[in-house]
Amino acid sequence: MTRAFTSLERVLQLESNQGFQNKAVVGGIRQFAAFWVSQAREEAVDEADRAFVEQTAELLMDYGRLPGVEARAEAVRNLLTRLQARQERLRVTQPPPPPPPVIKAKGPARPLPATRPEKPAPLKAPEPEPETALPPDPEGLRRPVTTLKGVGPKISQHLERLGAGTIWELLYIFPRRHDDYSLLKPINRLQYGEQVTIIGTVWESRARRARDHSLVQCVVTDGTGKIQATWFNQPWLVDKLKAGTQIVLSGTVDQFLGRPVFQNPEWELLELEPLRTRRIVPIYPLTKGLNAHKMRDIMRATLDEWAGRVPDPLPAAIRGRRSFYSLPAAIRQAHFPDSQEALQRARRRLIFDELFLLQLGMLGYRRNWQSAPGVPVPADEAVLEQFTASLPFELTGAQKRVMAEIVADMARDVPMNRLLQGDVGAGKTVVAAAAMVIAARAGLQVAMMAPTEILAEQHYKGLSRMLEGLDISLCLLMGSTPAAEKERLYAGLAGGTIQVAIGTHALIQEAIRFQKLGLAIIDEQHRFGVDQRKALRDKGIAANNGVENGAGEQPNPHLLVMSATPIPRTLALSLYGDLDLSILDEMPPGRQEIKTRWLRPSERERAYAFVRGQVEQGRQAFIICPLVEESDKIDARAAVAEYERLQKEIFPDLKLGLIHGRLKADEKEAVMRAFYERETDILVATSVIEVGIDVPNSTVMVIEGADRFGLAQLHQFRGRVGRGEHQSYCLLLADTVSTEAEERLSALEQTNDGFLLAEKDLEIRGPGEFFGRRQSGLPELQLASLMDMQMLQLARQEAQALFEVDPTLERPEHRLLQEKVAEFWQEAGDVS
Repeated sequence: MTRAFTSLERVLQLESNQGFQNKAVVGGIRQFAAFWVSQAREEAVDEADRAFVEQTAELLMDYGRLPGVEARAEAVRNLLTRLQARQERLRVTQPPPPPPPVIKAKGPARPLPATRPEKPAPLKAPEPEPETALPPDPEGLRRPVTTLKGVGPKISQHLERLGAGTIWELLYIFPRRHDDYSLLKPINRLQYGEQVTIIGTVWESRARRARDHSLVQCVVTDGTGKIQATWFNQPWLVDKLKAGTQIVLSGTVDQFLGRPVFQNPEWELLELEPLRTRRIVPIYPLTKGLNAHKMRDIMRATLDEWAGRVPDPLPAAIRGRRSFYSLPAAIRQAHFPDSQEALQRARRRLIFDELFLLQLGMLGYRRNWQSAPGVPVPADEAVLEQFTASLPFELTGAQKRVMAEIVADMARDVPMNRLLQGDVGAGKTVVAAAAMVIAARAGLQVAMMAPTEILAEQHYKGLSRMLEGLDISLCLLMGSTPAAEKERLYAGLAGGTIQVAIGTHALIQEAIRFQKLGLAIIDEQHRFGVDQRKALRDKGIAANNGVENGAGEQPNPHLLVMSATPIPRTLALSLYGDLDLSILDEMPPGRQEIKTRWLRPSERERAYAFVRGQVEQGRQAFIICPLVEESDKIDARAAVAEYERLQKEIFPDLKLGLIHGRLKADEKEAVMRAFYERETDILVATSVIEVGIDVPNSTVMVIEGADRFGLAQLHQFRGRVGRGEHQSYCLLLADTVSTEAEERLSALEQTNDGFLLAEKDLEIRGPGEFFGRRQSGLPELQLASLMDMQMLQLARQEAQALFEVDPTLERPEHRLLQEKVAEFWQEAGDVS
């Protein structure tokens, strides 16, 4: 060890022996640091050494101000350990100098011929080590994790909590992220907006409470600079991140008052072994009782024994055409990558697999829906004209275009399978009513399913008015319908005297039989999965039992799915690949725009005063609580606290309601109904209110923590108001705003067009979770993003190409793929 580092070690040992009193040298450790740093800089041998010198110097300079003996002891122990790691690293990475060449002189010396320096070969990530030729062992991979060496009943319980009951499931518990110890950046070189990993020492930690949440703030230093990290609603961190603790932080560098900051970064205690070897380290999801070191040991042993035995269902032609890793190699590199490029290639293969299975399932579902021919339903033009003439408004061009598409679909002997997209207020219900008229006039029945009882009731009232005078019988069937009334409706549907049934999930109960179901309509697509659509299809098959088309087969009903969630067209085509797409991209004339304003936190009282003014005029308002975490339990707790504060301190004389995700379905219905019937003035809600309620009297939407929601979700919240004749308003409140959040909030102020905002959301966020929380009806994606347009389209192309040659995946070489598609879609609904 060189002189400077040797003297540092001696001083630290002496400081430790003297009980960390800052008396190891005359004048204190700070005096020693001023002398030591210049000598150490000269003796540093590489970039890592120089970073270590700067970090150590800053810690030594501030040693005397560390709060107490415990923090000083922690700092000294960390420095001594890092000195040992440095010595080991240099021993491994610095080869001994070569011995001097032995030259035998023969005659006079001649100069060596000049040589042209060789051009370095371009750097390329090496291919992963070829897998040992092990036979695939799917049965072995299905064994419980307790069959692995070192995994007993206790550890298996921890792994089960992470979702790994079998060896196969354990291989797919991928790291949350990787810390690349070869690409660490010093704090003074950080740039705003970049995703980075840094190593530093905690200078100070403190916890405090804000208005509706708690904060833990840490100042971290690495010798080149300082950065503040903030965590929300994790008060226990203040005990874990004590002064002097060395940690690894990973996150996006943000800006606050001109200084770099981290908001909710990932963190780990510093481990010296990966720092010494400068490698890429997987950071796994953990649970109480299972630490990071043990989890990495389990994963490495499992990969060594089992990764090579994983069968690869992807056809070799696709692997070759797209330059994909084999599945065993991809799994290995996704856990313990040889390089950043190897990690990206592994993720590319695994992401493709998920999206490929997603697309194959959709194509299979579409094929199965249309496998039995439908009943051709020619439109009665005279009745359609009578219907449109009876409407109190002129249809938009978009409504006429979509009606024509539906008329053409229903006239064919292939069942219609269409998604109707339209922004809030674009007039989807009128289009659905036209399809009802066509089916009912042809002697067929119609079922329309809505996600909530209030929405079903609103549809029933609106459609009853629209279809008045056309001699079409309607009924409303819900879970809350009295038993005697249900029996009467069941008989009417089975006997054919009821032509149109509007309701909730009650429409797909076992007891219901239709005489001749010809059209199924589902409102709010993302609230219903493939299984609900299949259940409606089966109702159609049961209803049509004995009613054959010309080919002697039992026909399927036509299907129309409606959604008010604007999705960019390219994304919709990939996401709902089993459906044809119609878009209502034109709003009816005269519809008022919702006035949207983004307010500073200091203007919160103005927002409350505005809400009060609207209530005094007889209107109602929503207040959306900020999204705390992706957890209904935590969000619900925050919503209850906010509701109590608003009721006691802000609106004590008004009636407030509360709705959140932890309420039971009937409780939610009761709260929404009370608001709908004007029994409450203000409804405090979490994001559960996003769709499914139409209250024409509500005119104000206040969104707290608006910076924490995506654009599409903010637009859906705003769409809850503006349903009636009165001018409506949306007020956005945000405490701290990043550059990205500023773009979102500004975009929302500028336009009410949901499709423009959806495209903007795609542009701002790039690959990310477009829908917020996972929506029912689709399998959960571990690695893939529904907004990775390039990979979505690639997966769709390959799925379509494969489907053309083997639509049932029955060929021997595709049997494993067939099994994987079935497994993948099992949780979202049967695709068979």
